[in-house]
Amino acid sequence: MDTRRALLSALESGPVSGPALADELGVSRAAVWKAVEGLREEGFAVESAADGYVAPADPAYCAAGIEFGLDAPYVVEYHERLPSTNDRARTLAADGGTDVAVVADEQTGGRGRLDREWVAPSGGVWVSVLTRPAVAPARAPLFTLAAAVAVADACREAGVDATIKWPNDVLVAGSDRGNRNDGDGRGGHKLAGILTEMEGEADRVSWLVVGVGVNANLDPETLPAGATSLRAERGEDVDRRRFLARLLERYAELAADPDAVLPAWRERANTLGRRVRVETPGGIVTGRAVDVEPPGALVVETDEGRTRVHAGDCEHLRDADAR
Repeated sequence: MDTRRALLSALESGPVSGPALADELGVSRAAVWKAVEGLREEGFAVESAADGYVAPADPAYCAAGIEFGLDAPYVVEYHERLPSTNDRARTLAADGGTDVAVVADEQTGGRGRLDREWVAPSGGVWVSVLTRPAVAPARAPLFTLAAAVAVADACREAGVDATIKWPNDVLVAGSDRGNRNDGDGRGGHKLAGILTEMEGEADRVSWLVVGVGVNANLDPETLPAGATSLRAERGEDVDRRRFLARLLERYAELAADPDAVLPAWRERANTLGRRVRVETPGGIVTGRAVDVEPPGALVVETDEGRTRVHAGDCEHLRDADAR
């Protein structure tokens, strides 16, 4: 463990003296001081007290702040502004990186599924997690569903009753908020979206990047029609640092136990039991969504029987609209 990470870990238990930490790590006191100054430059305002260094009472939204107390195996790379956290994660993947969470306060070139524009101003939670899971490419969709569960759970712990529309939109049930509509066929207002990219061979994933965008502390009037934010639903801002830490921890739990992903997804699903229309590469599938099967296929009961949809754009229908 490097001096910086060791210092962060030690600060979790309370004040830590520089000499004691230097002795424990076998480094110079100057190295400890340099690590303290590095944390301060990041925005993690370490304080000096009579009995040693003390963590800030309210850590900032920065790399060290997010890593502080984080129970997930990721190094955080934080940027004030990036074109795209997914693009940055892909660059890190090409350089051999892994287990990195790329975080940006603002994205200037964010994108969603099907290359749709994704509005990503300061105040949201924009993160891409780079890993190298030991799975076949066919199982990669499970990690997208795992991310959706992780986002939904983090939202629920923040007091917002979020659900999931297949495969990866995180929603809040529609309500009357001025001139906003009911979610444009989503079955709710969109809180978050997920974009997964990967590279692999026939039998294994080389790298996997799961990009997550959450409308956190944003005013809904600045968002596209049908979208909402945690701020709008809560009536106050969410602590982005704690929210993101919980999201990363839950994702890490599910990524380590892929068999737990589908049961967890089903419990949080907004789509199952609904009439749906899914636009797929092979045409339109209309019917009632009845299940999700490995590695994330939506099972739709149509007039002709059950159809398994592996990819597509899903719209929730009122029964009267289904035809």
